[in-house]
Amino acid sequence: MFKLVLVRHGQSAWNLENRFTGWTDVGLTEQGMDEAREAGRLLREGGYEFDVAYTSVLKRAIKTLWLALEEMDREWLPVIRAWQLNERHYGNLQGLNKAEMAEKFGEEQVHIWRRSYDVPPPPLDADDKRHPRFDRRYADLTPEQLPATESLKITLGRVLPYWHEVLAPEIKAGKRLLIAAHGNSLRAMVKYLDNISDEEITSLNIPTGVPLVYELDDNLQAIKNYYLGDADEIAKKAAAVAAQGKAK
Repeated sequence: MFKLVLVRHGQSAWNLENRFTGWTDVGLTEQGMDEAREAGRLLREGGYEFDVAYTSVLKRAIKTLWLALEEMDREWLPVIRAWQLNERHYGNLQGLNKAEMAEKFGEEQVHIWRRSYDVPPPPLDADDKRHPRFDRRYADLTPEQLPATESLKITLGRVLPYWHEVLAPEIKAGKRLLIAAHGNSLRAMVKYLDNISDEEITSLNIPTGVPLVYELDDNLQAIKNYYLGDADEIAKKAAAVAAQGKAK
C-alpha cells in the first residue's frame, strides 16, 4: 500500500476578499499561514514522513508547503515546482468578486463558472496584461499550453499527464509524496483517483490547509481517503468554500 498526501494552500488574500484568483499570484493571509502550520503539525504528530514534495509555481501554494515543512522540521526535503499543478485559470473573471458576480449574473451562473466540469469562464484577450504569456515564469511554455481560461476538464487535461508521467512513477518507486496545490488542481486529481463522475464533481469542495491522505493499492487505485484534523471544523471549512459563490 502507498500513501499520498494532498494539501490545498491556506487562505489567500483573495480567498479572504472572495475574488476569483486562478493564476494570479497572491499571498497567504495570517490565517492562511496558520492553516499551513497546522497542516504541518498534524502531519508531524501523525508520524508522516516524505521523500519529496511537489507544489505549483504560485506563491500561496509554495508558502503553504514551506510553512508545513518548517513545522515538520523537514525544510531539507527536495521541492519540485510545476506549473501543471497551478490553480485552474479563471479567465476574465480573475480578480472579480464572486458574490458581486452572483448578484450581477445569478448564483447559478457563478456556480457553473466555479464548479461545472466542462464550462470555462469568459477567456482573457491575448493582449490582456493578466494573460500568462506576459509572465516570465511561463516563458518556456508553448502558446497551446498557455491558457486564457480553463474549465475543470481542461485543468484535468494538464494535471493527469503530470500524474502519469511524473507523480505516479515516483509513488510506485516507493517515494512518499506531499503535494501542496490548489482547490481545482486537487479536485482534478481527486476526480481521477476516486473515479468521480462529471456530475458529482460539481459538489466537491476541498477545504484550505487540511491534509487529505490517500491510501493507494499497488496499481495506485484509491483504497480510501481521509482528512486529518477535527471533522466538524473540516466540514465548516468545506461549507465556507461552497458558499463563496452566493450573492451577498
